[in-house]
Amino acid sequence: MHINWKEEVELRKENLLKDTCGLLKIKSVLDEKGATANAPFGEEINKALLFMLQKGEETGFDTKNVDGYAGHIEFGAGEELVGILGHIDVVPEGDGWSNDPYGAEIRDGKIYARGAIDDKGPTMAAFYGMKIINELGLPLSKRVRLIIGADEESQWRCVDRYFQTEEMPSIGFAPDADFPIINAEKGICDFEIVFPNGSESGTLRFFEAGRRFNMVPDFATATLHTNKTEELREQFSLFLQQNQLQGETTVNGKELTFTLFGISAHGMEPNKGINAGIYLAHYLQSLQIEGSGADFVAFIDQHFYNDSRGAKFGLEYEDEQTGPLTMNLGTMKFEENSGKLGVNWRYPVTYNFEAGLMALEAIIAENGLVIDLKTHAKPHYVKEDHPLIQKLQQVYERQTGEKATLLSTGGGTYARSLKAGVAFGALFPGRPELAHQKDEYIEVEDLLKATAIYAEAIYELAK
Repeated sequence: MHINWKEEVELRKENLLKDTCGLLKIKSVLDEKGATANAPFGEEINKALLFMLQKGEETGFDTKNVDGYAGHIEFGAGEELVGILGHIDVVPEGDGWSNDPYGAEIRDGKIYARGAIDDKGPTMAAFYGMKIINELGLPLSKRVRLIIGADEESQWRCVDRYFQTEEMPSIGFAPDADFPIINAEKGICDFEIVFPNGSESGTLRFFEAGRRFNMVPDFATATLHTNKTEELREQFSLFLQQNQLQGETTVNGKELTFTLFGISAHGMEPNKGINAGIYLAHYLQSLQIEGSGADFVAFIDQHFYNDSRGAKFGLEYEDEQTGPLTMNLGTMKFEENSGKLGVNWRYPVTYNFEAGLMALEAIIAENGLVIDLKTHAKPHYVKEDHPLIQKLQQVYERQTGEKATLLSTGGGTYARSLKAGVAFGALFPGRPELAHQKDEYIEVEDLLKATAIYAEAIYELAK
């Protein structure tokens, strides 16, 4: 049976774009304060989850809401279960957008919105792949389940809760990274470095940068108590010029507030952004400020300035499968003479994490500080000869005419929740990586191509 998957997608283009934009218009950012029993991550994330489940119900698929933590949409028949794992939560939009981050504006062949490529657009593409197979009445020997997570960008409480009660797919993919196929993912650890309360009021009264561990901070602010407001304003202006940065200062009596703008990027590769907090700490450290705030900015400068590879902690490491170890200083907060630093640590599949953690804890302890581990996900690797990979390679090569090479990533996808799971799109080779950045978008053409690839891939895995 020959099926022109691209033509089938084109027939549904209008509805695909409408549903994708509808999902993108929901501001599904984690809201802990607004959490309820039915909406554990906030009302907007719950709204996005219900939006997807409703689409599944309208199509005639079986759906299930797992306490607002996650849900699934399923069709097909058989004992074996094929899983597609996407997520509908997004990171905060950040600053500097040229349009409404939740406007889902289609301009110049692109859909602009937070979550367009990470991961609402690809999740909707996978859903439409299922929809096409169902509408064509193609026979399947397995069940296909789209599992929708609601806390992927934070602590993965969604899939943790989901798999406490729900069936684990035997094979599957996550449409949440790059094409062709990612079969190796680094280990990921989030931790905080906690500074004890200082006894001195000090010069630094406040410092803040970053919203999430896995984002490069694009904004930082700090307030000093000083008699040298004008002198320091001039110095800061010169510092900005020398480093080709943007920023500003404001004065309120003896309180001088600095603001510095950076460039956001995904925490898996900090070098693709400009960390506003690290640069601001680097500047403040040069002023030789007094009090407990001096230790705070000195530590940032000493251990993170011009180093995203953990080299200054003695942790530098790289392997052939997944590349270099990275450390992203994602959050920084100092007030009332105490501080915290939030770090996103990603390490290669062959790295000895336990030994690295012991070495890191020793260095932190030497500085009189404490590590507070938040989350840890071990590396994930599927061998290249696995049938899942071979089938996905065949589909990708048929659809694109390009070689389906295997890739690795510093990112963490739901694929690692499965014993045999890989990340499969939806960012095509050569496209800019805009996840977690301002003006995030997905090309309409790419959304359609991805939908065709997912439709055939799901059919090949489940027929």
